[in-house]
Amino acid sequence: VAVFPTQFWSIYKAKGGFVFTLVIAVGLAIMAGVVFVEQAQRRIPVQYAKRMVGRRMYGGTSTYIPLKVNQAGIIPVIFASSLLYLPVLATQLWPDVKWLQKLQPYLHQDNPWHMGVFFVFIIFFTYFYVAITFNPTEVADNMKKYGGFIPGIRPGRPTAEYLDYVLTRITTPGALYLGLVALIPMMAFAMLNATQDFPFGGTSILIVVGVGLDTVKQIESQLQQRNYEGFLR
Repeated sequence: VAVFPTQFWSIYKAKGGFVFTLVIAVGLAIMAGVVFVEQAQRRIPVQYAKRMVGRRMYGGTSTYIPLKVNQAGIIPVIFASSLLYLPVLATQLWPDVKWLQKLQPYLHQDNPWHMGVFFVFIIFFTYFYVAITFNPTEVADNMKKYGGFIPGIRPGRPTAEYLDYVLTRITTPGALYLGLVALIPMMAFAMLNATQDFPFGGTSILIVVGVGLDTVKQIESQLQQRNYEGFLR
């Protein structure tokens, strides 16, 4: 957020008022898109069967499992950028190695090959991170243990396969979204001669929007605990 005024002023001086207005409009659209995707989730309905424990009846309630479209958050972008920094570091540590120096033109952020590899890495790390953080088999076993089931899906292995199928499908647009948002500052660097701290895109916009949404959620929960209607209707 601190670099916003400097970046806007440099774009205004370099490209003029029309490009500056266009950048603001595109930036607001990107922010709206990031908020939309970060809030988007697929809700898997779960029904709990009634059971007697002593003299009390438990269960009989319905709830859902929220599967976010962007289940991995900002982690894949960080992993991909860190991995792509290794060749740059290698060229700095061993300047006398000729084949490393030949890679330098491809290591610039405005190079199409660099953008393509960065995009592929983000998609790979998105699936990788989701696979190690969400275990469909464990979730299905816990549901079966407490008498929960997804309507129309048998408990146990069929439930785990269904959760894995749904998670794989919604992770695809989430991975593409992360890749496109991460490429925005690189494309701006190539087309607008902006610096690498271009505000509308990459990790910066994801962090700013994520922190803003979390802050609003915390304010909302605090207000609801005190019997208020909430921060936003």
